[in-house]
Amino acid sequence: MELRVLQYFLAVAREQSISKAADSLHLSQPTLSTQLKHMEEELGKQLLIRGTKGSRKVLLTEEGMILRKRAEEILDLVRKAENEIMLSDKSIVGDVYIGAGETDTMRLAAKTARAVRSRYPEIRCHISSGNSSFVMEQLDKGLIDFGILYDSVDLSRYDAVRIPGDDIWGVLMRRDSPLAEKSSITPEDLWDKPLIISRQETADSALASWLRRDLSKLNIAATYTLIFNGSLLVDEGVGYALCFDKLINVTGESSLCFRPLAPELRSSPYLVCKKYQVFSKAAEKFLKEFLEHIGEEKESFSLL
Repeated sequence: MELRVLQYFLAVAREQSISKAADSLHLSQPTLSTQLKHMEEELGKQLLIRGTKGSRKVLLTEEGMILRKRAEEILDLVRKAENEIMLSDKSIVGDVYIGAGETDTMRLAAKTARAVRSRYPEIRCHISSGNSSFVMEQLDKGLIDFGILYDSVDLSRYDAVRIPGDDIWGVLMRRDSPLAEKSSITPEDLWDKPLIISRQETADSALASWLRRDLSKLNIAATYTLIFNGSLLVDEGVGYALCFDKLINVTGESSLCFRPLAPELRSSPYLVCKKYQVFSKAAEKFLKEFLEHIGEEKESFSLL
């Protein structure tokens, strides 16, 4: 399968029309149709549902939707590789890709980015936000250089270094909520309350253990991937959100407040990359600066 044909396929998926895709690609419609037909024959699967006479709209089959996702990842990786190779013999320029959830630890990455760019202004940093599953998937596919993960890191797959400073768990709530009168929140306080939790929480997670209840037995009113969206649910009175501290501004005239958990619950962050990763010059400079910020040598990167 050629990269060029993957680009053709993505153009059709984007335009939902073979004729419009052909115009955008500066190809004739028969040429594009032939290329797509050959791709389907090569894969042995129908990828497109061609429109009838009454409708020219082209839809993706289930296999077509899978290919679209993978094709986007493949072409992103190719572009990243091309940039690194073309820039490898020039001054320190290029891109650094970081994946992380919502955490105040990202402030350290931001300070590192500022320090690196002060010396190498042509280095650009790109942040992808998502939960730990998203970050690991992006790492495994080579789409990011570094990830920030919490607590348990599989050292058979990744190199990792502990980042000083833990994230503190607590409850985000409205200031007029009954629990806002408390200075800290116990598990018993939450057993009968509508809760808003991260979508990645599982029965064996640290938070579930702290709650001392099966998650399925609690009143889970909603889930979130990014806590900003969760905070909107809180503000509208949907429930109490369990999250890290310092992510939502609760100062001044904010209608929300944050209360830590008791007993205290902390999560430890780690800077992670794929094992045996070969870094671009830009990523090397970022890593060196980051490790200096936390007082580590590069040789200790794989040690927890």
